[in-house]
Amino acid sequence: MLTACGGAPDSPTTPPSAPEVVDEGKPEKLHWYIPDGMRADPELFDIFAWAEEGRLPHIHALMQRGAYGFSVPTFPSHTPTNFATLLTGAYPTTHGVADGPMRVAGHALARPSVAGFSSTARKVPAVWSLLEKPDRSVLLLSVPGSTPPELQHGGTTVRGRWGGWGADFASVIFETASPARQAALGVNARLFMLAEELTRFVAPESPQEWAADMGVSPAAELPLSAYGFSLNALLVDNIDDGIDRADHVVFATDRGAPFATLAPGEWSDWVPATLQWKGTPVDTHVRLHVIALGDDGFFRLRMQIDALNRFVTEPPSVAAELQAKVGPMVDYVDSFPAQLIQVPEDQATFLAEARQSMIWHRDAVDAVYEAHHPDVMVHTTYTPNQMLTSRWWMGAIDPQSVRYGDYTEAEREARWAEVRALYLQIDEIVGKAVDNAGPDALVVLSSDHGAAPQNQAVQLNNLFAERGWLSMTTDPSSGAQVVDWDNSQVVFLNMYSVFVHPDGLGGTWTRASGPAYEVLRDEVSAALLGLRDGDNKPAVAGVRRWEEAGSLHLPEDRVGDLLVSNHPGYGWSETITADHTVFVQPKVAGYKQSLEPGSSKAVWTPFIVAGPGVKAGHKLSAPIRHIDQLPTLLTLMGEPVPAHMDGRVLTELIE
Repeated sequence: MLTACGGAPDSPTTPPSAPEVVDEGKPEKLHWYIPDGMRADPELFDIFAWAEEGRLPHIHALMQRGAYGFSVPTFPSHTPTNFATLLTGAYPTTHGVADGPMRVAGHALARPSVAGFSSTARKVPAVWSLLEKPDRSVLLLSVPGSTPPELQHGGTTVRGRWGGWGADFASVIFETASPARQAALGVNARLFMLAEELTRFVAPESPQEWAADMGVSPAAELPLSAYGFSLNALLVDNIDDGIDRADHVVFATDRGAPFATLAPGEWSDWVPATLQWKGTPVDTHVRLHVIALGDDGFFRLRMQIDALNRFVTEPPSVAAELQAKVGPMVDYVDSFPAQLIQVPEDQATFLAEARQSMIWHRDAVDAVYEAHHPDVMVHTTYTPNQMLTSRWWMGAIDPQSVRYGDYTEAEREARWAEVRALYLQIDEIVGKAVDNAGPDALVVLSSDHGAAPQNQAVQLNNLFAERGWLSMTTDPSSGAQVVDWDNSQVVFLNMYSVFVHPDGLGGTWTRASGPAYEVLRDEVSAALLGLRDGDNKPAVAGVRRWEEAGSLHLPEDRVGDLLVSNHPGYGWSETITADHTVFVQPKVAGYKQSLEPGSSKAVWTPFIVAGPGVKAGHKLSAPIRHIDQLPTLLTLMGEPVPAHMDGRVLTELIE
């Protein structure tokens, strides 16, 4: 390994040990709640201290009934890899999920060939397959890696997120057409930088004939369309103040019967909508929101799309059942890459949508237990990750952020109050889990990763372009710079892989070899390790060859030619710009991917387990690893621990 720092990624693996048969008196039920991105560390996010102070009453009650401590994720500290790790008790070398978008030999690099959020990417069974039985029902709610569905005995799967299964629609922002803004957003305007447009730029048109009395002065009409659903929005001046500007937006699918007139900050009711998915009509709901209107004709609108439909639940009837009990689903706030980071008004929209999502998930726990009485429930919420990696919070609350000094004490306290409000909403969901699962069940709270401040985004592809290893071209649809694959020899692709081929990266990719490959790979490694920011500080913590992937517990066949990790404060970006700028301050203030293992406690998470067989009020003597959680839970339930699991049983918490 070529590296700028030493040390093992984590402690050595202890082989698991567990009973081979089910013992009498063991809990048959499990409720495992995994809020995505729930940071917990002893330095800044000490949720156990918060709980003892009375700020998180349900979590405190769970701690008193059970065992608790901190848990350390596996590299690269992001969602698909660590959900797979938690849910299999194994490292990526075993379960195969090395990243979200993975590239493998025999496929072009331009698009991922293995989707890390899909259940098909996993090479070993998840917890639900191990626990499901004809007489033990399983329900999975919003769990990455759970779709396409794998349950075999009549279980229930609700929207697995990004698994390439079902009509999974993302909410959309509509903004004033601006070639400069569109080019600046580039691929970051698309879901995971590859799929559907999350921000769409709209050119205003002359108003058509609408119903009478649409405002003092109709300014412009906006044709809005997403997933085959079209409606019209009319920018109007409803305030007769002598200023010619739009201050409201009228929305209608039929200009003769508008369904909402909204001022900035207001939301419409949910309205029925039929969207298109692969040529199939999908009945669902949408809700409109005005984020901002400007004096210069600027508009920024949000179309929130109900995340539930019959194509994202198994069985299909569950979608309508949940909508009737809980309402249209707001699964999480914003998307990836973050969109609600562009204008100051986005913060209020984010907070409103975040609260909507957490309320929905809280109420859904009651609803699914009432309807299905699951013996095993695995439940996730994505909103915590979205808050801690967005623009508005981490810079104000973490002193390690370069933005920390930009905020007054009052502003910092306001941001902390918003973060703690979110953690209180997590606490409320924990309370629902405990109430519904019952005293004879194991109730578990854990998370996939935390989040650290991101001070600088490092546009590695610009470094490679500056060195002449990467060629770019202009995307005619967006004006953004994109990779010219045929004429490029080196490229960075999320979240940590650098692909190197002296003969070019176009066409079908295969791993190169030979003297020219080794020379180029050494040159790229040296360039990365020598990379310094404006303060002469290194961004790169380590560079490993693909042959050394095992040192990070990653499979060799699903990684790039070089694996690059970063020091805290830096985050890699695929973005390419014509000016070849490498270091920029990003709009987002939080990040977690690709940190050198052991370099930051900010990615640590909580682990709490309570129920039969667990010591009460027991604080773990040291942080554990994510791989240790599932073997321990299986042992507590009297289930065998499969030989492929890499984790150890945490015997110290067992009575």
